[in-house]
Amino acid sequence: MPRALPTKDAAPSEGMTAVGIDVGGERKGFHAVALTDGHYSSQLATTDERALARWCRETVRARVIAIDAPCGWSHDGHARPAERRLMQNGISCFSTPTREQAVGHRTQYFGWMLRGEALFRALEEDFPICRQLPVAGQKCSFETFPHAIAWHLRGGHADASQKRTQRRDLLRQVGIDHLTLTNIDLIDAALCACAAAHVAAGGECVSYGEPSTGLIIVPAHAALTAAAHPASRPPF
Repeated sequence: MPRALPTKDAAPSEGMTAVGIDVGGERKGFHAVALTDGHYSSQLATTDERALARWCRETVRARVIAIDAPCGWSHDGHARPAERRLMQNGISCFSTPTREQAVGHRTQYFGWMLRGEALFRALEEDFPICRQLPVAGQKCSFETFPHAIAWHLRGGHADASQKRTQRRDLLRQVGIDHLTLTNIDLIDAALCACAAAHVAAGGECVSYGEPSTGLIIVPAHAALTAAAHPASRPPF
């Protein structure tokens, strides 16, 4: 079963910046959104994972980064434990292959996962992959999944066909309705950034999977009530 981490008294740190990143293939690249103290601060679109890593490290000075891409590969060619748990809960998701399967696919179907791997590697020196919660104020990166975030925060009623509307509504609930979030990639990046801010603040989370093949971390449903108290609570 997923692991809930109750942290009722968590609060964001002053000046804390969290980043969310949507990962696409080689041509689409990466879309990133930064939140500072839970408020929109900036965004970046680039195809260069090294430039994005520098932006996170030097420009916005992120503490925690949430990335919508696998942080590990399957050991046996079947869905990772995190993905199996998601599907058992009724949350549809991609199954991550082995790295060899991804590299060898004739249509480069898994190219975006390889781009995610490159990004995690570019970040790892300053933002090591989270293997255990809570992060206790440390810099880190972690894997998250916008559909799972929406599913938890909407009480199990997320519809991927309505993702643009439903996810933007979730952002509005926590005061993020920035006009420059003009496409689903930026909306998803902002939702990931909210998850990063929530993890950084020690908010209640659900963690799927295990360290070897990677954790998928999302805010718990109960944390949505924190939106009513933005001054004293994490973003969700």
